[in-house]
Amino acid sequence: MAINFFQEETNFQLKQKLNRKKWLRKIASEEGFNISELNYIFCSDEYLYNINVEYLDHDTYTDIITFDNSEEEQTIEGDIFISIDRVQENSNKLGATLQDELSRVISHGLFHLMGYKDKDKNEAEEMRNKEEFAINLFQTI
Repeated sequence: MAINFFQEETNFQLKQKLNRKKWLRKIASEEGFNISELNYIFCSDEYLYNINVEYLDHDTYTDIITFDNSEEEQTIEGDIFISIDRVQENSNKLGATLQDELSRVISHGLFHLMGYKDKDKNEAEEMRNKEEFAINLFQTI
């Protein structure tokens, strides 16, 4: 049940790492999943842009890219890349605190690994509800 946090091309340091790990395990458990290995890589806009171009053939900036390495049902293994530049920009645009926006994006990647999508209106609404649940849950840990 390893949950790891790394940085690439950023000085960002995640606060409350132990609480974040507890929170992520709780979210997974609530959905009937176990976390086998989950890596969060906090990075710069340019770093994530290059991953988006190289691996997904998308010539756009984004806040998150999730790679699912899971081999067993109900077991999570994956790598989640998060642009800290985008998270900071989005928190300013949305009028959210940096911590809440960070919780939204961190949980968003985890929900993707559990099979939730956000391509159409209904999926996006369900994803937003899950993110709100996760943000509120973190505030209780």
